[in-house]
Amino acid sequence: MSNKIYKIVSLYSFFSFQENSIIELKENLFSIEKKSDLSGLLIIAREGLNGTICAEESIIENILNLIKNISGINDLNIKVSYSKKKIFKKLKIKIKNEIVTMGVPEIDPSKDAGTYIDSFNWNKLIKDQNTIIIDTRNHYEVSIGSFNKSINPNTRNFSEFPEWVDDNLEKYLGDKESKNIAMFCTGGIRCEKATSLLKNKGYKNIFHLQGGVLKYLEDISKEESLFEGECFVFDKRVALEDSLAEEVLSGRIKDGDKALVDIDENKKVIVNISSEESSQELAGANF
Repeated sequence: MSNKIYKIVSLYSFFSFQENSIIELKENLFSIEKKSDLSGLLIIAREGLNGTICAEESIIENILNLIKNISGINDLNIKVSYSKKKIFKKLKIKIKNEIVTMGVPEIDPSKDAGTYIDSFNWNKLIKDQNTIIIDTRNHYEVSIGSFNKSINPNTRNFSEFPEWVDDNLEKYLGDKESKNIAMFCTGGIRCEKATSLLKNKGYKNIFHLQGGVLKYLEDISKEESLFEGECFVFDKRVALEDSLAEEVLSGRIKDGDKALVDIDENKKVIVNISSEESSQELAGANF
């Protein structure tokens, strides 16, 4: 029986990524995979990098140094967890137009985004009566856990979020321009891009949870945590509970009569998402 412990690193960063550097990184990562047990899911685009890698600790450290050297970026918004099992079958790298698909080309999160709020100041912000809290994740993620009193836009994928903003946000703000807008997601990337969207539309007092729910659960004790339930992750673990312990659920997450996620009695995970959504959501496990 293998005694391997896999280090799982979720990472993302918005920055201007040149095409030659993208190709260099991709080739180097596949070269490392051939010589090691590296696996993962990565999306690379001109706007940055997003994904999750899984390997033994020494391999992970080499890869992080490689990414930083090629990209010139030191802040990769890293979240770390560990597993006794390999959570991906192999390494997949996809070159796309966006590292998380929203479909609003005029925004640039690397130049204009909301204010980061770290885990230790998040509770104070969301307890403020002048704050509205928006969960920018998809509805099947929200169904197994979220922050109390957060707004669920009931989106099937992130590209539906701009329409929800146009149709619904004003009714939550009312006439109070001074209201705080606090947004969160799994790993920090969707809420960061969402703040860029809102700033582009002229909204003020916009905040997002730095590192997302994963970082919050890592930093905040179970006694102090205001997150209720589990945090959905797009890999074989399905969900993480407080302190990032693995929580493989039993049953199914549904959209009406359609099962989006099935977990059978043998804890086999079946994600029933369309090919379009699959390319947006499952190709990068850090959201």
